[in-house]
Amino acid sequence: MQAVLAVTFPFFALVLAGWLAARSGRVHASTIPGLNSFVLFFALPCMLFRFGRDTPLQQLVSPSLLGVYALAALGLVALGWGAAVMLGVGRKDAAFGALVAAFPNSGFMGVPLLLALLGQGAMGPVICTLLVDLFLTSSLCLALSQAGEPGANGLRAFGQALRAVLSNPMPWGIALGALLGAGGWHLPGPVDKVIDLLGQAASPVALFTIGAVLFVSGRQAGGGRPQVDEWLIALAKLALHPALVYGLGWFAGVAPAPLVALTLTAALPSASNVALLTERHAANTGRVARIIMITTALSFLSFSGLAAWLMP
Repeated sequence: MQAVLAVTFPFFALVLAGWLAARSGRVHASTIPGLNSFVLFFALPCMLFRFGRDTPLQQLVSPSLLGVYALAALGLVALGWGAAVMLGVGRKDAAFGALVAAFPNSGFMGVPLLLALLGQGAMGPVICTLLVDLFLTSSLCLALSQAGEPGANGLRAFGQALRAVLSNPMPWGIALGALLGAGGWHLPGPVDKVIDLLGQAASPVALFTIGAVLFVSGRQAGGGRPQVDEWLIALAKLALHPALVYGLGWFAGVAPAPLVALTLTAALPSASNVALLTERHAANTGRVARIIMITTALSFLSFSGLAAWLMP
């Protein structure tokens, strides 16, 4: 456990540093979109480009890993959305509640953290989870959020959400890296160095930005104490999601090393950008922001404990 905490502590400490910086006013809310854009459009795609280039193609698009993780995500979304609707939660808030339960922070936090814990071999499984969450989980939940609205069409809404994913540079970074790696091509030395430098900046800036985004989202949402259903969604994210992934992976015969990487990715806190999506679609941002805050705070111990248990 001590060895795991030695790895996880700096990552969560950077998140806390970003939260404290925003709370103290040292990082103003107006500067956070710039930090977010730097990570999303420059640093993180360069990091993913390198991993896509250096990871064998069969690991990046492993059907078994994609299938196991996608099935777990679909099960969690169906359970979360169905239970919320039955309890009288509006369809839009039910959809974003399901998304915040099923979408881990695999891009900003998972890639660097799992690399530090498990090494280069974990990158294939982590990238598989990222592709499923970007193309399937988020698109499905955005389509569900529009269900029941006048003139809504589920398939059309899903297609629109799927097309919106194509404007996200992360899958393009993975795809371009995989293309170069499969072709055995190499970038000119100076260009490769620029990409390497930007990729190295992704981890610290992304983690710091997560903390700042959490503070601003919570403040804009008006704070408030978490409700019982918010705690239940957080529990589903931190416990049920990794349990589903591990159980399905074990049943499907996934090898131990990639199964550990899939399970630990599922055990990550909820993705902070779900709060931004919730605000954009006029749902209950405060509810989602509180769930993200709970999962981020608790996952330092829950994730670390699970990692210590699963890792040899």
